[in-house]
Amino acid sequence: MSTVMASEIAEIPEMLARQVDQIEIYYDVGRQLKKDGTCGFITCARGTSDHAATFFKYLMETRTGLPVASLGPSIASVYETPLRVQNFTCMTFSQSGGSPDLVAFQNAAKAGGARTIAVLNVTENPVGAGAGTVLPLHAGPERAVAATKSFVGMLFASLAIYSGFRDDRELRRAFASLPDLASAALMSSWTRAALPLANSHSLYCIGRGPGLAIAAEAALKLKETCRIHAEAYSAAEVRHGPIAIADSQLGALIFGARGRANHSINDAAKRLKSKGASVFLVDEDKRRDILPVPVAAHDLFSPLLQAVAFYSFVERLACDLGYDPDAPVGLDKVTRTM
Repeated sequence: MSTVMASEIAEIPEMLARQVDQIEIYYDVGRQLKKDGTCGFITCARGTSDHAATFFKYLMETRTGLPVASLGPSIASVYETPLRVQNFTCMTFSQSGGSPDLVAFQNAAKAGGARTIAVLNVTENPVGAGAGTVLPLHAGPERAVAATKSFVGMLFASLAIYSGFRDDRELRRAFASLPDLASAALMSSWTRAALPLANSHSLYCIGRGPGLAIAAEAALKLKETCRIHAEAYSAAEVRHGPIAIADSQLGALIFGARGRANHSINDAAKRLKSKGASVFLVDEDKRRDILPVPVAAHDLFSPLLQAVAFYSFVERLACDLGYDPDAPVGLDKVTRTM
């Protein structure tokens, strides 16, 4: 393995195994939220961690009906607006927990009546010190600027919290399969997509529901590690304007979905293909034109496995293009914003 990013991606199955061993801490938080009668959630995050918050949003909204709002940290850090969030829970997602705007927002949420939960990889930090509950990711040190294993750890934490909230025993039993499934995802070959996507003038990354989080994360990683312009859209939103510029110079990486979202995903792929775009669909299907991922033991695991397979792909693509994915130009590991 020639990069730190590659070595950290390879650690994902081991991290998931640690999380499975410690699943009770996440499960108990979900169960307590249900018991306390939280009426909704607000999320606080930036960058990759905000994509994990998007996953949490769609997971909880589609499965419980509770609202989950992503509020900008600047509401507190710049505008100093008091929050009125009684009976809500503030979920802060962060790898480092060191950005002042996250601290300010979490403090404002607490002052406004919200419970505060911080999902962190590094727990000894200002966000962790101010949170009512800290949930560690057990990812270990993450040195590459492009976060990978901590993002997957946040997806696991969200799934486990949800499992406790709903007392979903089928999902809980399925968690034990995740480390092996992640190992299989690391072996997924997407090489046939590398040249067409790299040669595209621009890329659309498309998902739906919880899978939109993976599309957003893919677009970010393509920009920061490969210097490829990419934008994320839901399979519905891409038809509200963005599809107008689709042509033979556009590439599309579309993350498949099980269940009700599948039709809109396939429809987006069909429409983009009809306009000449180079379209690649990520799915569990065995067809030759599919970028493969392992068949998940539970449908909620599919986005997580897609993320693992994508990380393996994008690290190799960055290296093939001559870039150092460990140290993207202009970026720091810990980004402190207000």
